[in-house]
Amino acid sequence: MTSKSPNVLIVLVDDMGFGASSPFGGPIDMPTAQRLADNGLKYNRFHTTALCSPTRASLLTGRNPHAVGFGTVTNFESTDPGYNCVRPDSAATLAMTLRANGYNTAAFGKWHQTPGVETGPAGPFDRWPTGEGFEHFYGFLGGSTDQYYPALYDGITPVDAPGTPDDGYHLSEDLADRLVDWVRHQQAVAPEKPFFTYLALGATHSPLQVPQQWRDKYAGKFAHGWNRQRDITLARQHELGVVPTDGEMTAWLDFIPEWDSMSEEDRLAAELLMELYAGFAEHTDAQVGRVIDALGDMGALDDTLVFYILGDNGAAGEGGMLGTANEGILFNGLQDTSARIIEKRAELGGPTTAPQYPIGWALAMDTPYQWVKQVASHYGGTRNPLIVHWPSGIESGGEIREQWHFVSDIVPTVLDAAGIPEPEIVGGVTQQPMDGVSMRYSFDDAAEPDRRTTQYFEIFGNRGIYHEGWVACTAHRVPMQPATGDRPFEDDMWELYDTNTDWTEAADLARSRPEKLAELQAEFEREATRNQVLLDNTRMKRLRKGVDAKVRSSVTYPGTMPPLLPDASPKLFNRSHAITADVDLTESGRTGVVVAQGARADGGWSLYLHDGCLTYCNNVSDLYVQHVRSSRVIEPGTRELRMELHYDGDELGMGARIVLLVDGDVVGSDRIERTTPFYIGGTGLLTIGRCHGISISSDYTDADRFVGTVRSVRVDLDDVPARETEADLARVAFAVQ
Repeated sequence: MTSKSPNVLIVLVDDMGFGASSPFGGPIDMPTAQRLADNGLKYNRFHTTALCSPTRASLLTGRNPHAVGFGTVTNFESTDPGYNCVRPDSAATLAMTLRANGYNTAAFGKWHQTPGVETGPAGPFDRWPTGEGFEHFYGFLGGSTDQYYPALYDGITPVDAPGTPDDGYHLSEDLADRLVDWVRHQQAVAPEKPFFTYLALGATHSPLQVPQQWRDKYAGKFAHGWNRQRDITLARQHELGVVPTDGEMTAWLDFIPEWDSMSEEDRLAAELLMELYAGFAEHTDAQVGRVIDALGDMGALDDTLVFYILGDNGAAGEGGMLGTANEGILFNGLQDTSARIIEKRAELGGPTTAPQYPIGWALAMDTPYQWVKQVASHYGGTRNPLIVHWPSGIESGGEIREQWHFVSDIVPTVLDAAGIPEPEIVGGVTQQPMDGVSMRYSFDDAAEPDRRTTQYFEIFGNRGIYHEGWVACTAHRVPMQPATGDRPFEDDMWELYDTNTDWTEAADLARSRPEKLAELQAEFEREATRNQVLLDNTRMKRLRKGVDAKVRSSVTYPGTMPPLLPDASPKLFNRSHAITADVDLTESGRTGVVVAQGARADGGWSLYLHDGCLTYCNNVSDLYVQHVRSSRVIEPGTRELRMELHYDGDELGMGARIVLLVDGDVVGSDRIERTTPFYIGGTGLLTIGRCHGISISSDYTDADRFVGTVRSVRVDLDDVPARETEADLARVAFAVQ
């Protein structure tokens, strides 16, 4: 570390496309981004990986994503070396290096780099933020979380949010508060030490949740629709210079409806969801503004190297053609309707919904490029705005930089600015060379030639190669496409673009320049081999089998068990199972949760007492909600409460017979017609003695704790004993009334 090493602040916004923010010509007002750009630099050829975890792994290690095991998100980890989501010790993080060189380090917000099976209370904690170089962590581990009831961790300890929506709580505001407090404390006791803070916001990833006044600001501003918005945005981008005036609009994807072809009802629902996204994004920028203001008040801003990255990938297309009020509906292969979205318009953005906008808006937010998040083959998935601000280290201000760069270039840039050499050995382990290059050469020289000339891309089989201005690419699969729709890789159609003259990838030259296409395809193969890229359409199937093989057939949790994230919990989907709770019930006739998983916005299940009756609620994405109740009030005392789910078959999301028992006696039984096939939300905590967030049933609230003590909860998978016939169970239920 030199005597002039800067503080470092990396701000990463989630799921935001190139054409969303006002500094880059978009319709969303982001004054903090504009302020930093006016006094700093805007990079208009900066690139990410097109997906959450790979971008974050590359950002923090300076290496290519597959080279450090992150060819996918932690939710889909596999045994393939490039996709196991296990960072090797040979690729130390930026936090590790800076900490070893005298920096204090802290991370706030989204992590999404810990394998799901390691997110439980037994860890291991090596791949949690505090095991990867951060002295302090406050945030969440998964890919998304509820903005009002987040699944929070302080270090490695799960904690409740310090407030509720009624108190005015919102996660983005909380993260900004925590970061500011941490810096103030650090500066008070060790002002001579530089700090590194990483603010990875959960916004603007779904669920789109923000207080209503932010949504209302954009009321009526998107009535012109997504096709017209693209034209408006490109004109503004030309005016600002973030896209050259000869940069053309790319073709509309023909499987997505054009705005004028949609019904009035569909357009209204889409408008409401876009207004919500825009308000969510502006609110996010406002929280970053509070951080920047605080650094200024502390006198630390001029000496802080700020990277404001507007998106870890392109805009998200997971909302499907019409969008949704509850994203779990689409993730579970079901359908929402515009009528339902409109019906819930007063709730949109609040804690009872988990909205996502339609893919048409995602294309508009990626203007002028093709495709969206997940599609790593095209710039719509990978080109994201970057703003760099460092008053004491950059002479230029308010300028654009057109040098081509990739997210792995951030680490070398920070080390270069801090005067720290790339480490050769960390923790006794020889380090693999960084793939990134320092961007510092471009800080004060807009004309300096590119130093990054080659970069491969691959996500879910969508792949491409950038080499000396040329791009060869192929889109293998559409976001949210079932794995059964994947075609053989040899059938993929490759495209070729000369981005030296065609900035936006608008003119495909594959047919006219076959020799150039072949040259770049060979370059991709070399880079793919070097970086552990493995194209395999069976990975998702193998992943499911691998998960099933790791699952214990029976697990018993003490009643004091902390909340468990979905990937650290038993996998109850699409199988018979039983849940048995040993409890000491102190009062009869009361309402309280025994064990639950999920929340209203995305669905889940719950076993609880309602007015003293044992009840099971099955909630599929808040679309299908059914209750099964005991026929009698449960008396106080030591009791064994049990729910058995007898699944109908082997297909996803089928119905089941629910049987409720108390001390071994059947007290209730009924059928549920649907079960959750796959997804119960990005938060989806398993909790004992209480629920987390807005309850999945209107029978109770998050204030209804179990009255007494839950001593233990046992989950048994598959081996559930057969019960009487439906008629016999009905007679038993009648007899005990």
